[in-house]
Amino acid sequence: MIKQLIIGDAMHELTTTRRILERLPEEHMSWKPHEKSMTLGALATHLINLLNWQIPIIQQHELDLSTVPLRRDPLEKRADILEEFDENIDKIEKLLAECDEKTLGEEWTLRHGDHIILRQPRAIALRTFGLSHMVHHRAQLGVYLRLLDIPVPSMYGPTADEKAQ
Repeated sequence: MIKQLIIGDAMHELTTTRRILERLPEEHMSWKPHEKSMTLGALATHLINLLNWQIPIIQQHELDLSTVPLRRDPLEKRADILEEFDENIDKIEKLLAECDEKTLGEEWTLRHGDHIILRQPRAIALRTFGLSHMVHHRAQLGVYLRLLDIPVPSMYGPTADEKAQ
């Protein structure tokens, strides 16, 4: 039962994230709302990276950020973003289906070299470092779309754009 709740929660959030990525306007991928903000393309790429990092939460006992490149060039095409997103959704869905509740309860560590950033049960790490972190940046992406006057899709209920139709 617990595993099904975790899978249902993860798949809901990932499906919702895909809906917002489907709306990315390629002509605005270098746009950003403020000088301190990421560009639209960089923010969308960060969402992809967060999805990629969910795989080691399920597969490995830790993720060492010192072994991960600090910067990745922003993806510029919506199709490339969706392709990588979909490939990793398939991997995550398969990994979650194959793991058991004992595995989900095992300790997982996020580190940067010798510095431990967090250590918690794998299911909690998936929710916090993986999904909640993604939801935070997905909301930022929703603001970007609103500022660009791109209709924002439903996330937890209808948006103003959907009510107007």
